[in-house]
Amino acid sequence: MSEAGMTDIDLARRALRLLDLTDLNDGCREDQVETLIQKALSPHGPVAAICIWPQFVTIAKARLKGKGVRVATVINFPKGGEDVERALEDTAEAIDDGADEIDLVMPWHALLAGDELTVRSMIGEVRDEIDDAGRLKVILETGMLPDQAMVRKAADIAIDCGADFIKTSTGKTPVSATPEAVKTMLSAIKAADRTVGLKPSGGIRTLADAGLYLGLVDAAMGPVWASPTTFRFGASALYDALADAIEGRAAGAAKGPY
Repeated sequence: MSEAGMTDIDLARRALRLLDLTDLNDGCREDQVETLIQKALSPHGPVAAICIWPQFVTIAKARLKGKGVRVATVINFPKGGEDVERALEDTAEAIDDGADEIDLVMPWHALLAGDELTVRSMIGEVRDEIDDAGRLKVILETGMLPDQAMVRKAADIAIDCGADFIKTSTGKTPVSATPEAVKTMLSAIKAADRTVGLKPSGGIRTLADAGLYLGLVDAAMGPVWASPTTFRFGASALYDALADAIEGRAAGAAKGPY
């Protein structure tokens, strides 16, 4: 049993349907995106979404049409710069290409420098650019923020500026998702006057990792809160661990293609 009476198989099935299956590796190729799509549509799924570089959105959208898997892409990624106009242009192009969800890196350097105006401007203007066409997830890059007070401030700003989800990390920094940051973000979500989702991302690789974060969410929000509209895992390696658990294999055991 892995979480509150769930078997490993039950937990893995639950987590897989909450997964943003991700490939944001440098040099990612079209054939690798195709592999990602095949995993997303495997008999264990579907996953909630795939998260890919903007140049692959059109291809992925065509392949996933009518399949129930959303297409997410990243903006201002991974450095979290302060160029609001570039973020707006990239967002408009991604939406035109068919992206369902935008994962926007908050300009966290500006936040640390006390430039809250730039932070609010980027998030708010990207929110307006998306309008009702898609979902906005704001990446706080919590591992680069100095303490939980700053994590809470970042979460509150993102929510105030229209984020549909708040997300921990890009996965490109030494520290990514942590239980401490997730607890802080959940407290901000509970205080919000509307529904806001949570996406732990980066460094989540095992069934135990998935159980840890789902346990935190269930304790804070109740056992039925986490669904694809309110909770996602952002991960590239987690899928294989979940598939192994569902199929009763030891993690990393050899398997055939789907």
